[in-house]
Amino acid sequence: MPLSEHEQRMLEQMERALYAEDPKFATALEGSGLRTYTRRRVYQAVAGFLVGIALLMAGMVAKQVWLSVVGFLVMLGCAVLAVTGWRKAPKPGEQPAAGGPHARRQPRQKRSMMDRIEQRWQRRRDEQGGQ
Repeated sequence: MPLSEHEQRMLEQMERALYAEDPKFATALEGSGLRTYTRRRVYQAVAGFLVGIALLMAGMVAKQVWLSVVGFLVMLGCAVLAVTGWRKAPKPGEQPAAGGPHARRQPRQKRSMMDRIEQRWQRRRDEQGGQ
């Protein structure tokens, strides 16, 4: 059963108060959460990027085009991993997503294009009718 909005706000306030009073204790309670997981992932991606550069250079020196291509692909993949990991990392003191690093987000209800167009049309009619 999910928490109500009021309960979520109260929980967030208590967490902020805990971080304000004793940041070391609050960080210790976090354990190896999402922030640690994403930080480790970013470090691994940076190391992989450096390996890709080494492969690229080795391919150029040895005049092996396939090795240079592999190095470039490793660099590209690691750069994507680093950027996505960096964006997902929560800020210190921010509540990470529940369920650990692999938690799925609840899908947002998307309105159809026709619904949005109808709402805009209705809003325009209301604005013009009020003048």
